[in-house]
Amino acid sequence: MAGSQGSWTGGALSAGSLWRPKYAARAMFHPAWIPESVDPAVEQLKKARLIAGTVAAVGVYTFVEGGFAFDEMLENMLTASVVLLFITPLTVGIMLGVWGRSGSVSALKPSLFNSLKLLLLFVGTIVLTVVLLQSAGGAGFFILVLGPIVLWLIGFVARGAWHVGANFFGTAGVHRCLPPLLATVTTWLMALPDLFTGDLHGLGLGLGILFILGAPITVTGIAWLELRRLEQRYGLRLAAHPATQPRFAPAPPPMPPNAPPMPPGAPPYLPPQGNPYGNPYGPGPGQPYNPGSPYGPSAGNPYNQGNPYGSGPYAG
Repeated sequence: MAGSQGSWTGGALSAGSLWRPKYAARAMFHPAWIPESVDPAVEQLKKARLIAGTVAAVGVYTFVEGGFAFDEMLENMLTASVVLLFITPLTVGIMLGVWGRSGSVSALKPSLFNSLKLLLLFVGTIVLTVVLLQSAGGAGFFILVLGPIVLWLIGFVARGAWHVGANFFGTAGVHRCLPPLLATVTTWLMALPDLFTGDLHGLGLGLGILFILGAPITVTGIAWLELRRLEQRYGLRLAAHPATQPRFAPAPPPMPPNAPPMPPGAPPYLPPQGNPYGNPYGPGPGQPYNPGSPYGPSAGNPYNQGNPYGSGPYAG
């Protein structure tokens, strides 16, 4: 996809992991080319943003409907796919116009194409899953074949939705501020049609607006915190051209629990370099030989007891 399987999955997808939707979705929907998060707190905000949107959406399908509305969920999955397919490129295109005022955007093409391929892969998987679910009821004997495939696809899409909801199709590879922006725009566009058409899911005006606007308001608030932290802590601004953004390494991994305590002002934990067992040829503790010069007598030489011939003209 991005040239080869290795460049897309980073070698994480093997024949054995294909049978496990969790690992297959991780390899396919969180590719190796997506940059790692710059801050653990930002990563936690992403998870909170995704969980808030999911809880609000599931609440509509359960508590509001008086039971899990499976058919409506399938329809909304298709609707969400169409919205993602159009609104994501449109939003990114608007931002490219903003960035183009201060510099060229041609260098962003590889990252843009990777994100587009990831978007098409996810939307295509959703459409395939919905079509198979709708046709499984009348499959008859073929349900024995379709059943395991559909179950695998459900787990694959559910786990994939978790990944693309956090990285938003790898758009952080274009600009690290794009994922929270796209999450905000998408949730509002999913909610506003119900609000404008008056489809309040059988609730009154107050509760209907609360359930419809709960997800976009919550996601917007968390996305704003995410953008604010990126700007204040790392100098990353949404309106700034990606080429002008500061470059830095991702956050270092946490210190191992068995690592020795570091003195104040010491550098972060680094694994030991070189031979972990020391020099096998060097003198170790308790070495009986003097590590100094092999040719010079040392203090306390047992053979240097003075001249045995006494003093005289030839005495040393």
